[in-house]
Order: sequence, then C-alpha cells, then structure tokens
Amino acid sequence: MDIEKSIILVTGASSGIGMATASAAVAQGARVALVARREDRLRDLAGQLEPNALAVPCDVTDSAQIETSIRAVLSAYGRIDVLVNNAGRGFYAGIDEIDLAGYRELLELNTIAPLAMMQAVLPQMRRQGSGSVVNVSSGATFGILPGAGAYSSSKAALNMLSDVARAELAESGISVSTIYPFVTDTEFYGSVQAGENAAETELENVGSAIHSSDRVAQKILGLIRSGERQDDLVPKAFGGSLEA
Repeated sequence: MDIEKSIILVTGASSGIGMATASAAVAQGARVALVARREDRLRDLAGQLEPNALAVPCDVTDSAQIETSIRAVLSAYGRIDVLVNNAGRGFYAGIDEIDLAGYRELLELNTIAPLAMMQAVLPQMRRQGSGSVVNVSSGATFGILPGAGAYSSSKAALNMLSDVARAELAESGISVSTIYPFVTDTEFYGSVQAGENAAETELENVGSAIHSSDRVAQKILGLIRSGERQDDLVPKAFGGSLEA
C-alpha cells in the first residue's frame, strides 16, 4: 500500500513509537488519526503535524470510546486505510509475584484492545476492499525472559491473533503484519505497570543495542508498503534477524 494520501490510524500516538510513526507517515504524504488517552499531548502533536493530523482522545480498553473514535475519523477523513496497533505497556514480575488483577489489566491493553481496534476498522476496510493492519509486538516473545512472563505472554497472544487475522483476511485485500521491536528508547521502561527496577536493569544490560523509536517507525511504514507478514529489530543473538 502506498503511504502517500493514505489515512493512517495510530494508537498510543502521544509518545514513543506511535508518535514517531505518525510523524514519519505525515512526512511521506499520509494523513493520520492520533489515538491515545493523553489529550494534551495529542493536541500538541496534531498542531505540529497540521493540517494532516487529527487528535482523537481515546482509551482503547473502552469499547464505547473506540466506537466514538472510529466515527470521528470516518467523519473527518471518510476512510481508514491503515491501523497501527501500538498502544501497550510493560510488566515485570516473577511468576509467583504476578498480581492477577494487574495481569488482567495488561491483557486488556496489550492483547484485547488491539483485537477490538481491528474489529472496529475491519468493516470499513472490507467496504473499501483494501487495508493494512500493523500490530506492534515485542522482541521479548523471541525467547524466554525470566521476569517478563506477564508481558511476553500478552504479546505472544497478539502474535497469534495477528497471524490468524492475516490468514482470514487475505482474500479481502487486507494485510495484517507484526513488527517486533527490540529495546527502544521511549517512555516504556519508565512507565511499566509493575517491576520498574527490573525494567531499569534490562536497559542497563542492553546498552548500545537500544534503538530509536524513529527506526521502529520506518520498519512499520515498510510493512505497510510491502504487506509482509513480519519484520523485526531484534539482534540475531536474541533470535531475531538484525545483524550486530
């Protein structure tokens, strides 16, 4: 799919990978719908990207807010060509320390919300006869990382949803792709739901292997163009395809 003139909806657009993806898409001629909870940040970003950005405050774990946001995007732009499911959060805890209520909240954001967003845009994409979905997973699913069972399992479930959706929707002209970032220089590690110390330790251990959100954004745009099943920024030493 061409990026130029496409309508791209990005969740988690108020910072990090989402913000970088929206900015890169506008730079390449797209119009973007910025979806996140932090309205002040969305308004600031939309102002920077105007007239090609629409701020759409939305909690993607709330089905009513999702419905309202989709109506707002369609009212403004008339179509939705691309969905980038980027909203998510980290969680670090040993298996015997995972708070079950917290884990349910994590699954709502990292797994169920992307599915809900796909379900919300698919009717319009089917009417158009085309569309692209890119789900942002994690390189943590490439291996076994002690302390990351809750987070990795939430993203592993998303991986399977992506692959099944890809198979089911192929004949409708809709591609579903998955991007696997590695450790990225964003607010992610400072805003984990649990285990801040473990998150800080992971950052220290990775060192120079950390990459920028702009680099992930370019990979996401590449998947939109190609429609390929997946891409990653995970070093080969950790099970990915990235050369050291």
